[in-house]
Amino acid sequence: MAITPNPQPKLGAVFPHFTFGPDPEEIRHFATTLESIGFTHLLAYDHVLGGSREGRPELEGRYTSDHHFHEVMVLFGYLAAITTRLELVSGVIILPQRQTALVAKQAAEVDILSRGRLRLGVGIGWNPIEYQALGENFRNRGKRLEEQIALLRQLWTQRVVTFEGKWHTVDRAGTQPLPVQQPIPIWIGGSSEIAVRRAARIGDGFFPNQKTLEEDGANLRILRDEAERTGRDPASIGIEARISLVNNDPDDWKRRYEFWCEQGASHITLATIVQPSSPPDDHIERLERAYRLLRSM
Repeated sequence: MAITPNPQPKLGAVFPHFTFGPDPEEIRHFATTLESIGFTHLLAYDHVLGGSREGRPELEGRYTSDHHFHEVMVLFGYLAAITTRLELVSGVIILPQRQTALVAKQAAEVDILSRGRLRLGVGIGWNPIEYQALGENFRNRGKRLEEQIALLRQLWTQRVVTFEGKWHTVDRAGTQPLPVQQPIPIWIGGSSEIAVRRAARIGDGFFPNQKTLEEDGANLRILRDEAERTGRDPASIGIEARISLVNNDPDDWKRRYEFWCEQGASHITLATIVQPSSPPDDHIERLERAYRLLRSM
């Protein structure tokens, strides 16, 4: 199918988790400053636990117990109170390691407190350490995710739900109050072909997550082909790209931005996460510089 370019995708920023410890004023300063600059959304990653690298060579280059991660739903409750316009985006909640009904309740509450500013990005994650500690099965997480999405949408739009799935049973029960959005948008992230096809079939949007633009482009073709095959309009599926502002230069930012505009991305998120962490104002300075540059194109 023909791709319709989008010359003005919404611009957001990644919440740089490693930077923020226990001081809520630093978080307030970061979020409210981004809102004043003009960013449309703030995207936060999700990790409940990080494993120690001791005796675990597979964690080399991964997040560990030394990295800060604020709990996404609680963080969004705080951000809902101190911002007025920023969309709050999970990128992504590792849904199969969480209880579905509890996620439905938490997400509805955030959506209410933010007056309809939540976008729930979900994925299956990579870390069996978290699944083990949270009492969930790592091996069947992809299949459970699809059932979870179906149940979430019912819990957000129906006063009383009866649901009988392979992993979930709800017997004439519901959660009140219902969210502002009916239902809350669910976007799916991932890099595997299975994740891409899942997003095309049941997602409101997709987070591409490949290492190269060529690989991302290939996944977008799969996304659009699968959408058409299953009777969906590919243009109805949002696309949120991520551009790193680290270890590259403004020419690279522009090149990647142009690529995603040509691909019709609805959203682009700018990332400044580095290890070791840097002060909040360093992130703000770089994000504002990139925002002004890209918005002038």
